[in-house]
Amino acid sequence: MICAPAMASQLGRWNNYAYRGDFKNGVTNMKIVAVTNIKGGVGKTTTAVNLAYLSAVGGQATLLWDLDPQGAATYTLRCDPIGHPSAKKLISGKRELPELLVPSGYERLDVLPSDFSNRNFDVHLSERKHPTERLLRMSRSLRDVYETLVLDCPAGISLLSENVLRAADAIVVPILPSPLSVRMLTQLQEFVIENDWSDLAVLPFFSMVDRRKSLHREMIDSAREQFPELLTTEVPYWSDIERMSLRRAPLPAYAPASAGGQVYAALWQEIESRIDGHRPGLPARADAVPHSPHVTADESATDDSASDLMEMDNPELVGGKGSEVESRAPRM
Repeated sequence: MICAPAMASQLGRWNNYAYRGDFKNGVTNMKIVAVTNIKGGVGKTTTAVNLAYLSAVGGQATLLWDLDPQGAATYTLRCDPIGHPSAKKLISGKRELPELLVPSGYERLDVLPSDFSNRNFDVHLSERKHPTERLLRMSRSLRDVYETLVLDCPAGISLLSENVLRAADAIVVPILPSPLSVRMLTQLQEFVIENDWSDLAVLPFFSMVDRRKSLHREMIDSAREQFPELLTTEVPYWSDIERMSLRRAPLPAYAPASAGGQVYAALWQEIESRIDGHRPGLPARADAVPHSPHVTADESATDDSASDLMEMDNPELVGGKGSEVESRAPRM
């Protein structure tokens, strides 16, 4: 199975892509949204899958690139890679990204599946010239087809994560209401400032929130004072969100009117508003709501078990920094 339920030939789908005629001269101002965190187990994959689906439902041709070697996003969307392409061949240019895309089965949403060789991404990146710019350059082949590229990133600080930060227009950072998660946000901000990535929108939000817990309430209140840029929307620690790993589908796809589905819809709307307001020359969407109301956890909806899907996020701390020759600012 390539990707249920769609089984179309990818080469033909690429050559006759239904959305090409919607864009000026076949070129789009594709925005790159990376879902990332230094810590694992915070709900990155859950977030990436739901946001990619909502982007597609909103009318944007969207690609979800699963960079995590564990392949949780690929699993959730029931996708398999085409020919198990190695990270080495991708980075060296022996395989092109368009060759590897598979349809998700949802309109306007495609997937670039994970491969276990992604665990060696850093090794192969370090062997290239300008190793911190490879991901940005590789993504250029997608810009005449997609309006949104969502990156599901492995945890950790690595050469790959440095590539992601350089390539992205925005990074969405799920954090837990805990001291270590808030400390991570400080480290991430310092790293962005150190590299002078002023055009990068950093969009943190609280994930797996249980407002019945006094520690969660205290950490959220304290962090909002320290980091006013925190998104207003909070994702609760709800069992219907955890069940995504069992349903193997985006929550807004099978339960759009549910409380969990509405939370992710509010989160995506807020993210779009922040991105549009951050990117020079782009007006904010007229229907965007900059501040969404807090959504608090309900006792009957909260589960004490850890999400299978969220646990698939696992830290991968690999060092390495490359040259910084090509500017991140306006990518065309």
